[in-house]
Amino acid sequence: MAGFVGMRWAPGQFRYVIRTRERELLDESHSGTFAVSRSVHYGVFLVFEGIRFFVREEAGGLTVAFLNLQLNLDRFRRGIAFNLPDHEQDLVPTADVLRDLFMEFLSQPELRPFLLDMARDEAQGYLRPFTVDDERAIGVTFPGNPTIRVVASRYDSYLGEPFHGVAVPWLVRTVGINQTGCLKLGGNYLLSVKAVQEARRIRPDASSALFLDDRPYDELSTRKITEWDSSCSLFAFTDGTVVRIPDNPLILPSVTVRGLHRILTRVGVPVQERGLTYGELVERAQAGEVVTVCSVGTAGVLSRCASLLLTDADRQPITLMESQREHPLYDALWAARAAYWDLYRGLGEPLDGITRTTHLLE
Repeated sequence: MAGFVGMRWAPGQFRYVIRTRERELLDESHSGTFAVSRSVHYGVFLVFEGIRFFVREEAGGLTVAFLNLQLNLDRFRRGIAFNLPDHEQDLVPTADVLRDLFMEFLSQPELRPFLLDMARDEAQGYLRPFTVDDERAIGVTFPGNPTIRVVASRYDSYLGEPFHGVAVPWLVRTVGINQTGCLKLGGNYLLSVKAVQEARRIRPDASSALFLDDRPYDELSTRKITEWDSSCSLFAFTDGTVVRIPDNPLILPSVTVRGLHRILTRVGVPVQERGLTYGELVERAQAGEVVTVCSVGTAGVLSRCASLLLTDADRQPITLMESQREHPLYDALWAARAAYWDLYRGLGEPLDGITRTTHLLE
């Protein structure tokens, strides 16, 4: 399919709204995104990032605060680099260029009222840069016109509590040998959506699915846990320890989980960074040794799972883990979440490994 020569396109883009049966012919240049884009059809150069921020109104104007922004920028750059050929790696923007781009966007006069309201409400901010190939083309090749878009939002909460999860060992989110599971690529997230659907077939009130590694033919008990459908995980046990799954090719390296690791360590909670087999989790759940399992990510920071249904490869229940709310570690995790948000607001003591940066919006 690649390498079309002399291609011509019919003008316009037809839009049909299924619910209302409305139809119209759009000028492709005003349709928002090209229907004939490699990004739309093949996921080529479809990379995105999620960056939490806090806005404060001060005498000099508005300032926006980030935690460990450099890690977000590096992660975004790795995804962009993966989508470009070797001879175009110089097109990958530097971290400084990306930072300037984001600040320029947030400094636009049209955004001022929105950001002022955020500052007055102390709302959670979410910056979403993404990439798309703007070339009108359908060949299976690298992008012809790679571009970056940036949008921003505010919100009250994400995922929230209580939430219920189901392990889905019959699905594999990514394959480690391809080195894509650690990148924030749009194509990775279709399986996340499908996994939650699978979880709800077993438990209708489930809102998250827990993945295992890419070894579906190995003994189930020996397979390692990777992450939730769209977030990283922390496992809290009754012996007072927390287990964080190490970064690897199957797991998106979480900026938030690194910060929480630092906060928990400061308050004396031992955090073990190690692999966790499904067999160990099942055994400890059956023995009543699991306090809770947390979903950790940019949008929600940390949410504690109320219950997690552990199943086998045939979709049959093995055991149900229910959170132990009376255990001190359950509250300690929530306190760590609050402390993390306080760091955005400039409250609390600074921590090594968590860098807060502020930028004055012109």
